[in-house]
Amino acid sequence: MQNITDLEAWKLARQFRKDVSVLCKSLPKEERYRLVDQLLRASRSISANIAEGYGRFHFQENIQYCRQARGSLIECYDHFSCALDEEYISQELFNTMDQKHLHLLKVINGYIAYLKKRKSGEG
Repeated sequence: MQNITDLEAWKLARQFRKDVSVLCKSLPKEERYRLVDQLLRASRSISANIAEGYGRFHFQENIQYCRQARGSLIECYDHFSCALDEEYISQELFNTMDQKHLHLLKVINGYIAYLKKRKSGEG
């Protein structure tokens, strides 16, 4: 890999961030400084942490940033469930975002597993 733009986890996180941004535009204005702000920050944290980890020298540092990204991804899921519970989004939209979250989670976990192998000298 030559660049962060070659990394599948980062590319998917970038798309997820865009999808969250579109969803946020449909939420009520009174949620602008609550749910919208939390969702945008968490979704941006995913791609930012993957990028920062990628730029680190040691595998363990990269792994730690990927774990942070994974935490932010799970935080997004919780915010989606809040939006569903408050009836701001439909069950169908929730299911769509859930599938995207699960796919990105699998890719991040796979990247972490790859980094662990490289760290131990297997990769």
